[in-house]
Formats: sequence, C-alpha cells, structure tokens
Amino acid sequence: MKNYTDEQLLPLSGIQHYAFCRRQWALIHIEDQWQDNFLTAEGQLVHRQADDPFFNETRGDRYLSRSQPLLSYTLGLQGVADVVEYRRETTGVPLRGKEGLWLPCPVEYKHGKPKDGPWDQIQVCAQAICLEEMFGIKLSEGALYYRQTRRRLAVPLSSELKQQTKKMAEDMHKMFEHSYTPPAKAQKNCRSCSLYNLCLPQLAKASADVGAYINEHITGGDEK
Repeated sequence: MKNYTDEQLLPLSGIQHYAFCRRQWALIHIEDQWQDNFLTAEGQLVHRQADDPFFNETRGDRYLSRSQPLLSYTLGLQGVADVVEYRRETTGVPLRGKEGLWLPCPVEYKHGKPKDGPWDQIQVCAQAICLEEMFGIKLSEGALYYRQTRRRLAVPLSSELKQQTKKMAEDMHKMFEHSYTPPAKAQKNCRSCSLYNLCLPQLAKASADVGAYINEHITGGDEK
C-alpha cells in the first residue's frame, strides 16, 4: 500500500464530507469555500464540549483522552479525535503513568441523530485505522455519540468497512491531486448542507431541464 508524505496529508475530518458528497468535500478542501448554518454551528459547539485537551479523566478501567492527534501515512490523513476511550484489557498498549495494557476506541461526537448513510461510520473507521497504525494494533470497534438522541452506538470495524474507508481516502487524494470539483447534482440531503447557497444544486436541475426542452422542441429529440 502507498505511503503518503507529510506534504500530502489531508484533513482527517474531510473523509466524512467526502462520503456525504464529493462536491461538498471539493468545495471545502480544494476551493476553500465554507459557510456555516445552524447545523454546523451546533456541531461545532458539541465538539468544543468534547474536545478539551486539558480535561482527560479516568473512570475505573477506562481512561478518556480528549483531542488526541491522529495520523496515518497509509491513508494520507491527519486530524484530531474528539475522544479516544482506552479500556484496560489483557491485550492493548501501555500508557504513560498507568499500569497494565489499554485498548483504544475512537468516539466521535455528533450533534444530530443517526443518519441513513455510512458517512459517520467511515469517519470513525478512519480514526481507528490511524490508531491501528500509530500503535501497531488491530481494532474491532469504534463508537458514535449522538447528542439529539443521547445515545452511544457501537461501530463494528469490519474488514469491508475498513476497505471502503481506505478506498475513499485514496479517491480523495486523486481528486485533490487533479483539483477536480464534481458538478452539482441535486439530492435529498442538499437542503441540510451548509454549502447549499454556494453549490446551487437547483441550477444543475434547471440546466438539465433546459437541455431536455431544447432537445425535444428544437432538435426534434435527435440529439445524442
């Protein structure tokens, strides 16, 4: 598998954007465009509450590390985990100042509720792959915590999910290398996207409708 250099590393958080919408990811990470809406503002508040690097805590056989830096040269991604929960296990990694071995589990905090697509699971899986590479271990589970439902959901790190995540990271790098922004395409999730007014997916539909009209009424429907 290819190893990326420090200069080629992309933001780890971007893989969730990419999984949700490739155009959204390109607008943010290639064209440097961003616009907040109430969903992103609330999400930032949730992350600020979780991402306090000076507030780590031990709860019995669990140790919570907040704002932990993550890095993977095989994915070519770097970023910060909201929380990495270390559980004391018979197998795991040693932690400075703590006895025994500890098994890490990335926990990503979300402001909303579980989504229909696998976007959040892919983000957690990317964090887990970073931890695997950093510690030289294999992980079988991550977690998502949704503020709206106040529920924590386990994310099984199957070989299929890991392979999907690795392929997505590879595709991200190819798109970034070619500075390619996909054209707008209206989807049901567009209205909740903070970049809706920048992306303008409704114009893509209008353009398609105009093209269909011209093809039918002017060219006689013969255009290929």
